[in-house]
Amino acid sequence: MSEEDKTPPTKDQFEASAVEMEGAGHGGLSQSELDDLVASSDTGARTPPGAVGKIILATALCWSLFQLWIASPIPFMVGFGVLNDTETRAIHLAFALFLAFMAYPAERTKVQLALGLGIPALMTVLFMVGAKTGVPVWWVPIIGLALIVAILLGSPKNWVPPWEWALALVAAASSLYIYFFYDSIGTRVGAPIMQDFVVSVIGLLLLLEATRRSLGPALMIVATVFLAYTFLGPYMPGIIAHKGNTLSEVVNHQWITTEGVFGIALGVSTSFVFLFVLFGALLDKAGAGNYFIQVAFSLMGHMRGGPAKAAVVSSAMTGLISGSSIANVVTTGTFTIPLMKKVGFSSEKAGAVEVASSVNGQIMPPVMGAAAFLMVEYVGIPYFDVVKHAFVPATISYIALVYIVHLEAMKANMQGLPRAYEPGPLMKRLIGTAFIIAAICALSLIVYYGMGWIRPTFGAAAGYVVFALLTAVYVALMAVAAKQPPLHMEDPNAPVTALPLPGPTVRAGLQYILPVVVLVWALMVDRLSPGLSAFWATAFMIFILLTQRPVMIMLRGTDLDGERREMATALRLGLNDLVDGLISGARNMIGIGIATATAGIIVGAVSQTGVGSALADVVEVLSRGNLMAILVLTAILSLILGMGLPTTANYIVVSALLAPVIVTLGQQNGLIVPLIAVHLFVFYFGIMADVTPPVGLASFAAAAVSGGDPIRTGVVAFFYSLRTAALPFLFIFNTDLLLINVGWGQGIFVFITATVAMLLFAAATQGWFIVRNRIWETVLLLLVAFTIFRPGFFMDMIYPPYNELPPTQLAQALEQSRPGDPLRLRVAGLNDVGDPIEFSALLSVPEGATGADRLMALGLETAQNGEEVVIDNVAFDSPAQAAGLDWDQKILLVRAPAPAPSKYWMYIPALLLLALVVWMQRRRADTGEGPARREQKGLSHA
Repeated sequence: MSEEDKTPPTKDQFEASAVEMEGAGHGGLSQSELDDLVASSDTGARTPPGAVGKIILATALCWSLFQLWIASPIPFMVGFGVLNDTETRAIHLAFALFLAFMAYPAERTKVQLALGLGIPALMTVLFMVGAKTGVPVWWVPIIGLALIVAILLGSPKNWVPPWEWALALVAAASSLYIYFFYDSIGTRVGAPIMQDFVVSVIGLLLLLEATRRSLGPALMIVATVFLAYTFLGPYMPGIIAHKGNTLSEVVNHQWITTEGVFGIALGVSTSFVFLFVLFGALLDKAGAGNYFIQVAFSLMGHMRGGPAKAAVVSSAMTGLISGSSIANVVTTGTFTIPLMKKVGFSSEKAGAVEVASSVNGQIMPPVMGAAAFLMVEYVGIPYFDVVKHAFVPATISYIALVYIVHLEAMKANMQGLPRAYEPGPLMKRLIGTAFIIAAICALSLIVYYGMGWIRPTFGAAAGYVVFALLTAVYVALMAVAAKQPPLHMEDPNAPVTALPLPGPTVRAGLQYILPVVVLVWALMVDRLSPGLSAFWATAFMIFILLTQRPVMIMLRGTDLDGERREMATALRLGLNDLVDGLISGARNMIGIGIATATAGIIVGAVSQTGVGSALADVVEVLSRGNLMAILVLTAILSLILGMGLPTTANYIVVSALLAPVIVTLGQQNGLIVPLIAVHLFVFYFGIMADVTPPVGLASFAAAAVSGGDPIRTGVVAFFYSLRTAALPFLFIFNTDLLLINVGWGQGIFVFITATVAMLLFAAATQGWFIVRNRIWETVLLLLVAFTIFRPGFFMDMIYPPYNELPPTQLAQALEQSRPGDPLRLRVAGLNDVGDPIEFSALLSVPEGATGADRLMALGLETAQNGEEVVIDNVAFDSPAQAAGLDWDQKILLVRAPAPAPSKYWMYIPALLLLALVVWMQRRRADTGEGPARREQKGLSHA
């Protein structure tokens, strides 16, 4: 960041600047303005000159070092600095609060100022009302008034005034209170003393203000509403009313224990997310971002609309580096957007392609956004399973975006950029590609079995042996890179005479792939925890940052950029890169740390008030029990909240409120929805909010780069992202897409068919397949795509998948079914609050000689009274208990699997319809409707 006093541009200024520059013939905002854009949204736009700026940078550096310390095994080896989860969360939040007040100046717009003054005033009143009797409240208005005065005094952009120092230090101290008084707090949980009251009230008020500064007003407003709801429960409408909570209960729940602010969300930020963000920052500082962009352009720039396709691929790869949509847009967009415009894309379409690809970086395994790590805790499954379930939809989404770009290029008859070489025969290229794939597979097997041999052979010294082998591979890759010319980021506005050669470009940075391999290996093969995996990958990344310059000088005689430098200078530059990366990683985490803490307020309010069950009733009333209506309501809520909330906070809020509702109501409607499918559904729509106008910040960032209209950019990006919006609905109803209970063979089949279906969906929504679609062709393409995605929908209409039997035939149904077959029971009982409900329970038929044996294997005992069957007992930790069955429930209906043809027979009519569309469009293309023929007639609209 520059040390000059620069005011970060607002969204209105983005739009005005973009329109002005487009009229003036420029590409968009200057690089310094783009840097300020990223800083104002992600890292904090205030780094004053002099000692204060150095204090901010030093604090960020200390935060990164602290996170590396607690993630490493060193504290346990030396027996010093071992902290429990609550203590680490307190220190983590203290760093985030201090930096939020120091690095983020408060905006002075009328709305921001009104909220900054109104929220503390409202919370002051609520805290006083909630105190009721027994707790003196004279100190509450003093705290609220002090905060209001500090906000009124203002927040300069270029220096930190004394009152801002006070806010930062007091906020950090209120969080560190949990650390310093941890032992004494543990003896009085549920009975806070006056000291607890004061610190907690100060902490909650300052956390809300830090949220307003670093994330905007939306999350602060939502958290305030939930806090108000906690106090004002008796005054709420009947369906969501509750007894109300006192200040003592709120303080204990939200600040003193780990049910609120210091809960799971902040724990995930502390344990997992910080290290992954830091790993990405160090990888970028080493030069991997430039490498990924150059590789993508060298491989794809020659294709139709090549720069746009390269933008998609490079954005997918830079998703490893940054979990921020805006940072991804600006990082890759400054290079890709001008080149896209050069080959024929309009400003809006070029920006939209960059937005659609950059935003999806958060869903791309193996390094997904912060929400992926929250799923590990909320769903209760290993990170490996989260990645496995997310892989197919994310990959399909990116393939479909490349295809959308291809369709846009076809519409306008665009050409790619010129190659620097003539490609060889197709067969030779295919053989070469096959050889490379075979070599990678063989190398993978060697490494896999080699690691399996090293560990038992060398025992405790195996770690040192592995590090020595990694170092040898690293030096070998550096030797390969030393023979290639240095990679320089070209000026995208300069004339492009030829693309870089793919071979030398790929070989020039293979060392950047190595730490990613270490990360993936630790996560996927060794199955280490995400935090420990990220630590070892980050440690190796630090080693690369410190050594790559000196190693390159020894091998080539010049530094990475081709400059001749002394070894001492190279070592100093490597150390500077490391420090900059550590600082950058910490500043990137300010918003995430604050977001997870504030989202903890909302989660705490939900658990304290029981609003989740009340909300289930509200949603059921609004949707009338229709699961599709529930999903649509959830998607709309995610989009609305996402207009002001970062993806992580949006996911926490919506998943806490609606994920259990979707699962419950799905059961009541006969659809068993896996919890991971619901959480991925919420996650996808939280990401979509970064695209959706009128507040899609990624779209404004792209428009600032392209010089296009931000709203039009957002609209086009939304249409490009329809594939991402369609996928969650599809995998809710067809969990094969998430590879749930799917083997390797079927998984490959699902991936291929789902990819074909998504490409047809993209062709339908873009209005172009081989030539421009007619309306009926678009309808047919959508029908074919839906049939391929969910062939069982139509087959179930022809052949019902279940035979409905009376409950008295349960044992008989079990005996006649094959082990592993799904058996569904329609059950009536009571929910958690004693209200009558009906739901469906899914049981997998177990092994057993008779129906009675299989019933016992399920852990289920029933009692029959005439035609009525009641559950008499459910064994603890049995399949029946896992399915939601309990004693005294009544079995209403048994649905036994019925013999039916394979659902994949529906592919035959679908493929026949597709063949009809292809034949019709081929005829029109041959008779002159294609873009090439139009160009010959002078009608091309490129």
